[in-house]
Amino acid sequence: MEKSTLLNEILEFNHQFVEKHEYEKYETTKFPNKKMVILTCMDTRLLELLPKALNLGNGDAKIIKDAGAIVSHPFGSVMRSILIALYQLKAKEVLIIAHHDCGMSGLKAEPVIESMKERGISEETFNTLTYSGINIEQWLHGFDNVTESVVHSVGIVKNHPLMPKEVPVHGLIIDPKTGKLDLVVDGYKN
Repeated sequence: MEKSTLLNEILEFNHQFVEKHEYEKYETTKFPNKKMVILTCMDTRLLELLPKALNLGNGDAKIIKDAGAIVSHPFGSVMRSILIALYQLKAKEVLIIAHHDCGMSGLKAEPVIESMKERGISEETFNTLTYSGINIEQWLHGFDNVTESVVHSVGIVKNHPLMPKEVPVHGLIIDPKTGKLDLVVDGYKN
C-alpha cells in the first residue's frame, strides 16, 4: 500500500478538481482586470483574507509574495516581477502591503542560522558564503518597524531606474485578524 503524503493528497485532489471541471469558474487572462500588481507577505493568514479585504477576485491583480513584503534588492526577483507586471502585463499601479504581527518583524539572523546548523548546514558552508562576500546575517535579518519597512520598499520601487515615473506606488499595512488597511504611502501624492 502506498504511503499517504501531502503530495499524494494534493495530486489526488487535483485529479478530481480537473475531472469535475472546477477550474472553469476561475478562467481569466494573464492580464490583471484591476491593473495592479501587489507585493505582500507570504503569511498564511493573508491567503484568503487579503483578496477579500481588497475586493479582489481571480484575475484582478498580479500578486507577488515574499517574507515580509520586502523589496530587499533593487535587482532581485521581486523587483523584476513588478517591472514585468508593469511593462508586459498591463499593470498600472503598485501596492506594497505588509501586515501587523509579521514573522519578519524583529527577526534576528542568529536563531535562523542556528536552526540551519541543527538541520545539517555546515560551518564550512557559512564560511564559504562569508568569503564570497555574502553577509548572511544581513540577508536573513527582518525589520524592526513595519511602517519603516513599507516606506523603505516603496522607496526602492518608486526610485528604481527602470520604474516608469507615472506609476503610483502605494504602501499599506493590513491587520491579519480583521483585514483593516492602514495607508502608509499614498502613491498618488508622491
